[in-house]
Amino acid sequence: MNSNLKFDFHTHHDRCGHARGTIRDYIEAAIKKGLHIIGISDHSPYFSSDEDQLYPHIAMAKSAFPEYVAEILQLKEEYKGKIEVLLGVESDFFPKHADVYRTHLDKYPFDYIIGSVHYVDDISIFHKERWAGLTDQQKVQTKENYYKLVEHSARSGMFQILGHIDAMKGFYPSFSSIQTDAIEQTLKVISEYDIAIEVNTSGKTKDCGGWYPADEILERALHYGVNITFGSDAHDPERIGDDFELVQKRLKEIGFKEWVFFREKKMQLVRL
Repeated sequence: MNSNLKFDFHTHHDRCGHARGTIRDYIEAAIKKGLHIIGISDHSPYFSSDEDQLYPHIAMAKSAFPEYVAEILQLKEEYKGKIEVLLGVESDFFPKHADVYRTHLDKYPFDYIIGSVHYVDDISIFHKERWAGLTDQQKVQTKENYYKLVEHSARSGMFQILGHIDAMKGFYPSFSSIQTDAIEQTLKVISEYDIAIEVNTSGKTKDCGGWYPADEILERALHYGVNITFGSDAHDPERIGDDFELVQKRLKEIGFKEWVFFREKKMQLVRL
């Protein structure tokens, strides 16, 4: 329950095709920033695709996955005593392909898996034009479809952390003001499981200009007893641990007393 523990569990590297730097670069940056724990969590391959690397600028090839795991395990040993390195991955959540993903992910000794919804109705959540021409009711339906997927990911049992649960606002800030009870329902469901949502500081690099999720969602998460953790979602070593202290301060102000991380998929509590 060490309250001085400093960590970052959401980090990417060059294998995914849209991040800068090697895994070692991120570990070294984490040491320089004074972190005690770093989790490596690059984007999982598109396991359900027939192609080895479906989208080279979004996720690593299927053939690269075993070497990704092996490299982290080797670095975990190498850096023992300097920093704790955790084996993670950020996995897309596609309900119809969940069993395929589960089969691949179950082969490896992950400390944690981040489950993230990046596609709703087969369109990227970050595709700004998806909102063009939609009626107010269609916008509500899209938001509800998004949260149904987040809820389904919580129920799946595949994940320890749910990634950026309002990231659909990234390039469409008006997303936050679409009125629906879907978020409330989703948080209730998440609270029933031994999983966590992350405060992800990469939202500040997008049009919405703030963290994921917004403060009002964090307040409701606290109300329902949802576990919370931290990830910068760094795609550049310079962003490791970005805003860690500010997030810690804000969570305390909201009323959180602790946050969590996962080691060998077992939840560890840390005082705020």
